[in-house]
Amino acid sequence: MTAVFEDDLASVRRANAELQQRLDERTAERDEALAREAAALRAELSRQQQLIAMLREPTTEIVALSGLEPARAARARMVWNAPLGGLLVAAGLPPVPAGKTYQLWAIAGKNPPVPAGVFTVDAGGSASLRVPPLAGMGKVDVFAVTLEPAGGLPAPSGPMYLAGKS
Repeated sequence: MTAVFEDDLASVRRANAELQQRLDERTAERDEALAREAAALRAELSRQQQLIAMLREPTTEIVALSGLEPARAARARMVWNAPLGGLLVAAGLPPVPAGKTYQLWAIAGKNPPVPAGVFTVDAGGSASLRVPPLAGMGKVDVFAVTLEPAGGLPAPSGPMYLAGKS
């Protein structure tokens, strides 16, 4: 009888050890997931704080971009501060065809357009794009959006959908 009891006890101990190992693994997975989520939240908080700092800066401009053919109903606003970068918020743009992307350009004087980022739109035609400071760009005279091959290009090649002067 003692041998049977000891076998049962050993079985219970093995099952307990297996359960503890599974619990430890799940706890580690949960902790890793929480750490990733916390890092993502810290990064988003930092982006939001940068945006608030940009909006508080008196030299920040808001540039209205109007729709051009083939998207007359499209509209956008570019919140821009040369040392801090900017934020483009667009609406009313048509869906991006396969293999294409919208690309934002900054134009200063008679200089060639400077690529400022690529983006796509959601199902409603809306998008936002955080733009870092553009090296060597002080005052921007015009912001424009064109349709380009996926990934963008170093110079515009496609039709212009939006444009606005600062």
